This record gives sequence, C-alpha cells and structure tokens, in this order.
Amino acid sequence: MRKTVEIKLLPNEAADQALVQRRALEVAKIPSGKATEVHVLKRSIDARGSQPYFRLRVEVLSGEKSGGEPALLDNLKDVSESREVIIVGAGPAGYFAALELIELGLKPVIFDRGKDVRARRRDLRAIQQFDQVNPDSNYCFGEGGAGTYSDGKLYTRSHKRGDIYKALKLFVEHGANPDILIDAHPHIGSNKLPQIVTNIRETILHYGGEVHFDARVTDFIIENETMKGVVINQSTERLAEAVILATGHSARDIYYLLHQKNVLIEAKPFALGVRVEHPQSLIDKIQYRQSPRDEYLPASSYRLACQVGDRGVFSFCMCPGGLVVPAATAPGEIVVNGMSMSRRDSAYANSGTVVQVELNDLKKFEDQGVFTALAFQESVEKAMFNFGDGSQKAPAQRMTDFISKKVSKSLPDTSYIPGLVAAPVHELLPDFIYQRLRNGIQEFGRKMKGYFTEEANVIATESRTSSPVRIPRNKETCMHVEIKGLYPAGEGAGYAGGIISAAMDGQNVARAVQKVLK
Repeated sequence: MRKTVEIKLLPNEAADQALVQRRALEVAKIPSGKATEVHVLKRSIDARGSQPYFRLRVEVLSGEKSGGEPALLDNLKDVSESREVIIVGAGPAGYFAALELIELGLKPVIFDRGKDVRARRRDLRAIQQFDQVNPDSNYCFGEGGAGTYSDGKLYTRSHKRGDIYKALKLFVEHGANPDILIDAHPHIGSNKLPQIVTNIRETILHYGGEVHFDARVTDFIIENETMKGVVINQSTERLAEAVILATGHSARDIYYLLHQKNVLIEAKPFALGVRVEHPQSLIDKIQYRQSPRDEYLPASSYRLACQVGDRGVFSFCMCPGGLVVPAATAPGEIVVNGMSMSRRDSAYANSGTVVQVELNDLKKFEDQGVFTALAFQESVEKAMFNFGDGSQKAPAQRMTDFISKKVSKSLPDTSYIPGLVAAPVHELLPDFIYQRLRNGIQEFGRKMKGYFTEEANVIATESRTSSPVRIPRNKETCMHVEIKGLYPAGEGAGYAGGIISAAMDGQNVARAVQKVLK
C-alpha cells in the first residue's frame, strides 16, 4: 500500500529526518512497524503567517518496497561509430541534447567558443579584478553556459515543455544534491556546478561523443537550403547531417553570421532594467518577520510583478545570499547579473528588476530590421560603460535617489567586486524604461513593506534577460523553417529561459533530430 500525506513542520523539525518520518506515519495512520519506506516527494516554505513553516508531501509505503529507480545513465551506450550530430554550444541546451543523442544512439560532436569550466575561472577573475573582458570566455560564454556561474537556479514554469524530473535526475546522477528533486525552488550553486558540468562532459566523452573548446564557429556550410556543416576558427570544416545551434542568448556574432548567410531570423521582444541589491538581513526580516533569521531557514527570496500601463515590470533571477557580477561579453559595455553559492550565505540579496520591451517601443532602432532589439540592448550597455572611466565599475544609485532623480552622495555597501560609481541612472536609462521602473519599484514597495529603502542599490544594467533575436523553427520538427538540417535550440534560439527549460529544449531537439536521422 502507498499513501501520500501532507505535513507541516517548524524549520528545526523539518531538519530532523526521524521526526519527519514519525509525523508522516502519524498522519498516514500507519504503525511504524508496518511502514517499509518513507520518502519526501516535495518540500516548500510557507512564510505567509507569523511563523514560517515547511510543507512536505511525503509518500509512505506499507507492505511493499519501491525497488528504487534505475539510473538514467544506464541507458547510454557507446556511440563512437554512430552517425554524427554537430552541437554548437556547451551550455545546458547543448550538453543535455548531447546526453539525449547518446541515449538515442547518435554521436554528439560539440564545439564551444569558450574554455572548459575550470579554465573559465581565470577569465572571470580578469573581468572582476582587472576589467579585462574576454569575448570568448566570460560569465556568458564557455562550458556550462551562463547558468554555471550565475547560481544554477533550476526552477522553471515550463512544465509542458518536457520532462523536468529527467533533467533534474541527470544533474543528480552527475553529482548534484538529491534535494533538488524535492525542493520547490531547487538550485545548485556556482561553487558546485563546475564539477557537475565537468562530470557531464566526461560522460559524453566516455560514451564516444566529442567536446572541443576554443572552437568558435565562423561559418556555416549551406547548400541548396540545407545545412551541411560548420567551419571552426576560420579553417577547419566539419560536416554532419544535422547541426543543433545552442549558442545562448549573447552570441551576437552568430546572429550576424546567420543573417549574412540569408538564414531567416527575427527581432524578438525581451526585457531590460537594473539589478536591485538589498542587505539579505532586510529581506529576511520582511519575508520571515525574523531578525536574525532562524538557522534552519534558507536565505529568503521574493518574486514581484506589476503592470505599468501596458508593460510588465517584474523581478527576475532573484539571488538570495548572492553576489552581483559583471556579465559583459565584449569590451565597452556594462552588463550585470546575479549569482550565489550553494549555501547562499552572502550578506546581500539581489534581483534583476526589468521592464518588458516590445518592438514598437524601439522606433529609433527600427532601421536595424531584425537587429532592432539587439541594437537597442547594445546601445544601453554602451551608454553605461561610456559614463564611467573605462573600467567595469557599474553606474548605481540608492533606490530612494533613483526614484527622486538624484545622484547619490554615497552608496550602500555592495557585493559587486569591480565597484559601483554614483551615477544618474535615471538619465542613462531610456526614459520609457526608467519611468516604468520608477512606478514599478514604488508599487513593489507597497506590496512588500520595507522593499523600498535607501539601503538598496539600483545597479545598471540588467539587459541579458533573454535573447533579443529568435531563430524560427517548425513546432513539430524543431528544424529551422527554411534551412533543412539546422535545429535552433535553447535560449539563443529564443525557445527557453533558464537552465532547466534550456536543458529540456535540448532534449526535445535531440529527439526531433533522431526522428529524421533514424
């Protein structure tokens, strides 16, 4: 017999596994001597009342055993002599497409412009401490993609897009904490992800796939509207019957190359704004009504959204106990993002706070055609850089000064290592962005008492929320609408928004490729 029950526990109680089991058995009305297994299926925090609680969904088995689940990696087999599929990009879409291809009996050959996940660290240090931006190796480019060094949040609302559990379980089988299978908002942490990403690469290589770093795609080989292969580093040709393009949302050179090759791409709405940084203790006090936070509670988070006129303003990529990091992909631009380690124990909380940008907002850039939104995005990033001294110091204001349109005389402490510079962010941002942010932040302050404060930094600019370009594909076959053999995937194609949705999209595309090549 199997019985699923819901139980509600105080934070210290939820940390006691023996107590969790006893309480589940009590609610299930099953004597402990008759229970054969007890499993937590889902865990979430309920902080709506005066006292935060954990809510757990628990499965109790009596008179039977689950038998455990077979490992997904047991389904893989050697594909070293199988038909090859080229994958451009070693982020979650590319790597999970590769794992799926191996399971389906096809050989993935991956090319990534950046470095392996550990070698990337030197370039992250260079941008953090010396203001040096490597266009091929940074917080966006390199093995593992943008998510590797930006927290590893695994939450997604894309439940209809694929098998979320399979994606999470593959992370676990490559070294992630099994808690990600039960937490309502799972994350891994940027200190843990490098080893997990390395393990995924080793799996791909072990079963006969190929992974090549410092391998920038500089041309596509297209004949009779059919993708035949790619050119690497302007010299090496590699041919295949299918090319999965999983380059991430910041590979502007790939968009330009596709356009040059007369491959159809489209301008796409996205979102742009700032990154807001509060003291984590303040967010804990607001959300948990505790100061200091209970030791058994994680750093608290928030999700905020409102409509300002006909545009959405919303928080994005919230990093409790996190850091603000420089995410530029080329010299001459300022881009910020958020990340946190597995313990989420930084003294700061940060979140992107952005405005929905539609193409009809961008009349000034409409002469750029398919690059309308991209040109706008780039112009804002350059404006932020041009205000400064040529470093990666980011323009910032106290939140109260941002609303009052005043340059701050001083700025709160920050986690942003390159440093902040007091600036008129309200003037540097396009007015339609600023006005909506201004109204949105004030509305957030009404929804979440204490959010609106002079203790918060408003840091510019948060501009890489999603791709400003879409590579259109057929809904059923995942193939480009005009070019046979080209399979756009993940965030860079405009079909995902985060690690898990990108991973699932890579899996979906791999299955679509197999249907054509079988």
